[in-house]
Amino acid sequence: MLKVNTRCPFALILSLSALTFLAPAALADVHPAINFKCEPFRLQDVRLLDGPFKDAMERDGKYLLEFEPDRLLHNFRVTAGLPSNAQPLGGWEAAKSELRGHLVGHYLSACALMYASTGDTRFKDRADLLVAELAKCQSALGTSGYLSAFPETFMDRLESTGRVWAPYYTLHKVLAGLLDVHVYCDNAQALDVGAKFGNWVHWRIGRLSDDQLQKVLNVEHGGINESMANLYALTGKTEYLQTAQRIYHKRVLDPLASREDKLAGLHANTQFPKVIGIARLYELTGNDSDHTIAEFFWDSVVNHHSYVTGSNSDHEHFGLPDRLNTHVSPYTAESCNTYNMLKLTRELFTWDASPAQADYYERGLYNHILASQDPRTGMMAYHIPLYGGWYMAYNTPFDSCWCCTGTGMENHAKYGDSIYFHNDTDLFVNLFIPSELNWRDKGISVRQETRYPQEDITRLEFTCSQPQELTLQLRYPAWAQKGMNITINGQPFQHDQHPGSFVAVSRTWKTGDRVEIKLPMSLRLEPMPDNPNRVAICYGPVVLAGELGTEDTKPPYVKGQGDLYNIKPPAMRALVTNSRDVNEWVEPVPGKSLTFRTKGVGQPQDITFTAFYEMPPQRYSIYWDMITPEQWKKQQQ
Repeated sequence: MLKVNTRCPFALILSLSALTFLAPAALADVHPAINFKCEPFRLQDVRLLDGPFKDAMERDGKYLLEFEPDRLLHNFRVTAGLPSNAQPLGGWEAAKSELRGHLVGHYLSACALMYASTGDTRFKDRADLLVAELAKCQSALGTSGYLSAFPETFMDRLESTGRVWAPYYTLHKVLAGLLDVHVYCDNAQALDVGAKFGNWVHWRIGRLSDDQLQKVLNVEHGGINESMANLYALTGKTEYLQTAQRIYHKRVLDPLASREDKLAGLHANTQFPKVIGIARLYELTGNDSDHTIAEFFWDSVVNHHSYVTGSNSDHEHFGLPDRLNTHVSPYTAESCNTYNMLKLTRELFTWDASPAQADYYERGLYNHILASQDPRTGMMAYHIPLYGGWYMAYNTPFDSCWCCTGTGMENHAKYGDSIYFHNDTDLFVNLFIPSELNWRDKGISVRQETRYPQEDITRLEFTCSQPQELTLQLRYPAWAQKGMNITINGQPFQHDQHPGSFVAVSRTWKTGDRVEIKLPMSLRLEPMPDNPNRVAICYGPVVLAGELGTEDTKPPYVKGQGDLYNIKPPAMRALVTNSRDVNEWVEPVPGKSLTFRTKGVGQPQDITFTAFYEMPPQRYSIYWDMITPEQWKKQQQ
């Protein structure tokens, strides 16, 4: 029986793999070691209303329910020596893939998140079934607690030669999925299986000397440190914490602790989960070095390695800081990277309540995560080309099973997790997404109705069991250079805040109170940091993509994430102008929201721009080369 700590004022601040926070009943008597500025609400307390995010969530839910449990379990059963006649999944889940099993971990998390987000018991039933069957596999594998779709001999090979494709990465996904099912689906068996699994990780890591462990950590190991830290938070068993602290990759993390950006050349998505684990350890131990690593890494990636969409990496690797202009292949912007960066951002926001963190979250959420889902089928994109007239490739339902398939399953199941945050006295409204919040402890519900960013207004309406004194913290986005106008019950609210801040509205709230927030949007250019003449066009919070049609395109559903990128696309158009005032040569298309067209500067013909997340699947470009008329003439000659 776990001892529940109900006295600690921030007992809720114990996060899991999706960085959503635990209900008090899920906690052991583990006190956080730091003070938090705020905490998010439980997913169960936020419901999406009609809009693009709810649409994406529903497409994702349909896809999750199309999976046959026996196919997901096949490789686990075969590895455990149990009978299975199911057809195995393909791609990265194929019978000979060294990553087999990773998708099942993501699937467990996605079903748990979807259940929390919707209350639909079909997702809980699916998660409970998988956990029960995985428990049988774990039992059949022996008494060590090992649980995987590949044999333990992979770990022997990892420790002797290092020539295995990311086994701890895959095991992290499985353990994280089990813990998510425990928390969101109130499944005690999931914690029991996860704890036995954690015992095995503790034993396996404990056998290694420090030098041996560092060699093992040179192979991608995901966020196994985070899951072990979360297991400690759930059980109070210090051996899990000790193991999490030992899983410290010195070659990467020591420079970050010294505030040195040595990310160039590193595989990008290998680094994010280990830093998220370090951030989790900071919350549990208060170690200042862990704080430095997480904050410096976030600043380096967001401000020196990210494209306009909030994404990063080319061919899955970091380049030199502020050197992005030549990194515009079709293999840019791996979706897993942004999934992980949003997880890290959400965690850091609870420490700092920084408007810059909230701004980045919005940028990545709208312009990468939401845009990465195929609006026709709900399939997920691995890479997001940013320049050159390519088009996105999506996974096949059951024969690709990429890492970005798994993170995509989770992305679209948890859109409600970062709209609202709170502390004892403040309610933060970070995102303008149609939704309804139920703040149970305060007896307050807030309904947010909006068509943002298709319109520049969002409206909040309060329902209170009794009048409540509260400060409403409204995000004033950095892009909102034309102001932020607020009315309360129809009366203007005066403030002196500036873009990139929060506007505090303190009053006693009662049922029927209405807040209207108007954020006038405008066009702007955002250039590459190392090339002012290669630019993206933005409107308010959204990045605009130039439509280049469907000529010479194939069906976009592929087994290999690069299958569409072996044929060069048609020649790119250019923006031919001497003016850097985008409002002089781009105008709205009448009758179409978030749609614009160039006026005489697009060559060889003008270009229609649409919010990237709304653009129908086709060839496109987000970055464009601006050249002068004289340069254009020379090119033509």
